[in-house]
Amino acid sequence: MKSHARVVVIGGGVVGVSTLYHLAKKGWNDCVLFERRELTSGSTWHAAGLLPLFNLSYSVGQIHKYSVALYKSLEAETGQPVGFAQVSNIRLARTGDRMDEFLYYKGIAETLGVKVNILTPAAVKEVWPLASIDGVLGAIQHPDDGYIQPADLTQALAKGARARGAEIHRHTTVTAIAQLRSGEWQVITDKGTITCEHVVCATGNFARQTGRMLGLDIPVIPVEHQYVVSEPHPAIVARRQAGLPEMGVLRESDSSWYMREENGGLILGPYETGAPCCYVDGPSEMSEYELFQEDLERIAPHIETAIARVPAFGEVGIKKVYNGAICYTPDSSPIIGPAPDLKNVWLNEGHSFGITAAGGAGWQLAEWIVEGESSLDMLGVDPRRFGPYAGRGYLRQKNEEAYANVFTMHYPDEERVAARPLKQAPCYDRMAALGGVFGSVYGWERPGWFAPAGYQLSAAEMAYPDVLLNHNHPAKPADGKPPREKWSFRRSNYFRFVGDECRHVSDAVGLQDMTPFAKYEVAGRGAEAWLDGLLANRLPAKVGRVGLCHMLSNNGGVRAEFTVYREGVEQFYLVGPGALERHDWDYLLKARPRDGSVDLRKITSQLGVLVLAGPRSREVLQKLTDTDLATAKFPWLSGQTMSIGAATVKVLRVNYVGELGYELHHPIEMQNYIFDLLMEAGKPAGIRPYGIKAMIALSIEKSYRLIGRELSIEYAALESGLNRFVHLNKGAFVGRDALVAWQQRGFANRFVALEVHGVTDDGSDVRGSEPILHKGRMIGRATNGGYGWRVAKSLALGMVRPDLGEVGQELDITILGKSHRAVVIPESPFDPDNTRLKA
Repeated sequence: MKSHARVVVIGGGVVGVSTLYHLAKKGWNDCVLFERRELTSGSTWHAAGLLPLFNLSYSVGQIHKYSVALYKSLEAETGQPVGFAQVSNIRLARTGDRMDEFLYYKGIAETLGVKVNILTPAAVKEVWPLASIDGVLGAIQHPDDGYIQPADLTQALAKGARARGAEIHRHTTVTAIAQLRSGEWQVITDKGTITCEHVVCATGNFARQTGRMLGLDIPVIPVEHQYVVSEPHPAIVARRQAGLPEMGVLRESDSSWYMREENGGLILGPYETGAPCCYVDGPSEMSEYELFQEDLERIAPHIETAIARVPAFGEVGIKKVYNGAICYTPDSSPIIGPAPDLKNVWLNEGHSFGITAAGGAGWQLAEWIVEGESSLDMLGVDPRRFGPYAGRGYLRQKNEEAYANVFTMHYPDEERVAARPLKQAPCYDRMAALGGVFGSVYGWERPGWFAPAGYQLSAAEMAYPDVLLNHNHPAKPADGKPPREKWSFRRSNYFRFVGDECRHVSDAVGLQDMTPFAKYEVAGRGAEAWLDGLLANRLPAKVGRVGLCHMLSNNGGVRAEFTVYREGVEQFYLVGPGALERHDWDYLLKARPRDGSVDLRKITSQLGVLVLAGPRSREVLQKLTDTDLATAKFPWLSGQTMSIGAATVKVLRVNYVGELGYELHHPIEMQNYIFDLLMEAGKPAGIRPYGIKAMIALSIEKSYRLIGRELSIEYAALESGLNRFVHLNKGAFVGRDALVAWQQRGFANRFVALEVHGVTDDGSDVRGSEPILHKGRMIGRATNGGYGWRVAKSLALGMVRPDLGEVGQELDITILGKSHRAVVIPESPFDPDNTRLKA
């Protein structure tokens, strides 16, 4: 074993070997992989080898697409057979909602460049003649989909890595990892010690044990997954003997199972409720090629529906039942990217669809390590999307829930209930008493909208076809109240109530809880210089002023967004999205100077935030403070510390809804005191709470951008229309030179606002990721959308080809399979001059 390497990869499953392969492919051949036993001996060996392209996540969809394309060429490159069978994949729909999901996904797939066919029941019968089509409304088919032999795939990747100079050490167990004073990492194994610049953890079922070596609580716990292999069936054997094509991978989503051919028989893989977590503290030291005792009773309902759909499955015996561990995260997506708090430690863990994701995950992680930036927006799989709240008990509940929901309808507004309510602002009970229907972000409970007193879904609204996965609402809402929200891909029951909230904020005054905002303090003799070199906008010049500032990525895209309030000459208060707290904190922490000139503190849990917005908000707040709130004394984009009753509060004159308004940042223990004062003082003005759904609807009317939608490392900051917030002439800052170079090369995208025509109450507004077309050709994608209650129009935001972004340009946008006329309109269709904000 060598004593030094550039990168050490820990874990010899398909994910780890793919990472090694892609590092070597990018020219980093001084890389070593350690595997404690044999390659594939963890979960890879017992995987069914499926390659599903279907995924509603942009990040995961791109990763899967790359993998499938790579696997097709790998055998020719390495000479190692991989057993790729491009038999296609058919997903059946038995309900209208399921068909809506498929149509929504088809739009996403089009923006990803993934081919999807819509099949009639008769067409399903043609490609899967052994299947009954009773009750089938339709289906989608991925013609490029299929399955592969996982062990062969891993060996091909290993061969390709070795051919480029990378090393693989089998039967070598990593026992400890330590960081040296030089910043390098020392990886200690039972065969010796190696020093390296980067460490990649791809340890699958051992993720939590690996994490403990690094002081990390990696949010991964595996769940048991069973699949059943049948004896050969005469009809399938006869088809193969006749030279007929193999039937595709069949998925009955509404019954939560997949099926494919295997050696003349069939494989059935269900995803059932009640599958337990396993290896909670990690496998034993001797674990290798390990399986658990099968439990057919647990999957009996799925077997019954499979026999009803494919009677041949019930006509032969069971040859083998596999019950092995599959890694899960709380949201089912893998963990790919930098480890929080640790420099040059990378995670490639939590892969529940590891065979499909391995190629793309290795590709993007290698890009990130070698180039300093991934080429795809990886927010959806970034390890830092979870915070310290995601500990062992949380993971057990959420990961079992995630497994059981693999095939459930992925409604855009779905809020799953396990491990909730976890983090609650003090005003949670007050908001709940006012009708709050809550969602969750970064573990925090946050009101989505407010239901009238006594409101709940009717039996008719909750009725659902008789299928195994028969939910369109939370069966047991996290707040313990009767179901009040019906999930849908279309305008749902809460649409009109959100409209009422929007109109009320615009006409009078509303109160919102935004305590989950991430909050940071930056101070010290070097604070201004550091932030100025980190952010693209000029910092607020005067004490008491507020600015919107963006941190760019190394390539000139947008990484993060902060509201920056200058509290002193060298003292700043930063506010960012709650969902990105750990992500943004990690970048701030790793960028902070090491000379002691900057003091950086995260204070999210110390401060609550209440937002008071609407034309009567000043009237309400003025009753509670002796500070003069007149515009001349307290203008837009400024902040002051003032007394509200007996409480001392940091008040910023900003908001995200485009109305006169104030953010009240206060000691969290004083929240209920302030809340009660505001509600009492606001009674004459008719004060009412409003939720995140109303906030988003109002923000779209202002063309406000969001990280992960219009703002991304894949879009240049100027493509996203941030010209007012990016000052290329202010001096050096992160991403500046790359953005200038990108500008000189020419931009491929342009941010636009669109009015969408022909949307009806039984239809759907734009959600995001819908394809935008011109004369039948895709020229962009929607990033956000909804109904604008103040302008009475269905609106969309999107990125399009620059020459097609002029005001008045007519385009088309596909929503749930239907084409709608869309016209480019000026940004901020409501109050474009910000008259209300400045009032």
